[in-house]
Amino acid sequence: MVTHERESATDRRAHGHAGSCRARALGRGPAIAAAAIALTVLAAGCAPRPAERPVQPPPQPAAGGTAQVPVIPAGARAFEIDAGKSVVTILVNRAGPFAKFAHNHVVTSGQETGIVWEGRDPAGSGFEIRVPVASLVVDDPAARAATGGEFAGEVPESAREGTYRNMTRPEVLDAADVPEVIVRCDGMIGTWDRPVAAADLTIRGVTRRVEIPIQLERTASSLMARGSFRVRQSDFGITPFSAAGGAIQVGDELDLSFEIVAVAR
Repeated sequence: MVTHERESATDRRAHGHAGSCRARALGRGPAIAAAAIALTVLAAGCAPRPAERPVQPPPQPAAGGTAQVPVIPAGARAFEIDAGKSVVTILVNRAGPFAKFAHNHVVTSGQETGIVWEGRDPAGSGFEIRVPVASLVVDDPAARAATGGEFAGEVPESAREGTYRNMTRPEVLDAADVPEVIVRCDGMIGTWDRPVAAADLTIRGVTRRVEIPIQLERTASSLMARGSFRVRQSDFGITPFSAAGGAIQVGDELDLSFEIVAVAR
């Protein structure tokens, strides 16, 4: 036997109202999802976030994350780096589909220490430069203005602080345990007119060889070296920042430039 029950008018109105709400909710679904992603991106653009470890085994770090004390060849002239006249600049580029919600960053250091030695030829010349990680400055307004282009605008102080915290945490530069970035060259190649530094670059305790063309100015009492080169964070066991499923990212490649002044001891 089949029993047919009649639906009351009140029930029909209730069901109709619920169906209408579900339809409106479904209609708003894409807009809500898009808004959620946008808010996630805006919140995460410069906020600190642990960098993930690479799936493949990372390069082996140097013992203690430091380089050996350089030995200056006999007969070479020694120079000491003048931190007040030297600067290292790192350009960090945004990436990902929602990159416009983030910032490109200019990171600078003016507290370099180290020595340079000049032999009879480039092969007998070299240097060691140490950059304290804690001294790095994120998005100094003057540095951004000098860089120009997409880096020219000022960045809010809260974003600068968040980027600094993320950059110095253990998963990235690990400032607490590996306090210095070290560049060391035990002998250059090329000629005095066109020298190239075949240098060991140590970041976060991981050392990679880089070749850096140098513009060199030499006097009896000082040396000035300028140059630029590019590195990948992943080569040093660092996974670049990303958020919102990769919608916003920090580019893997970093552009480094420098102007180093050293005076005779």
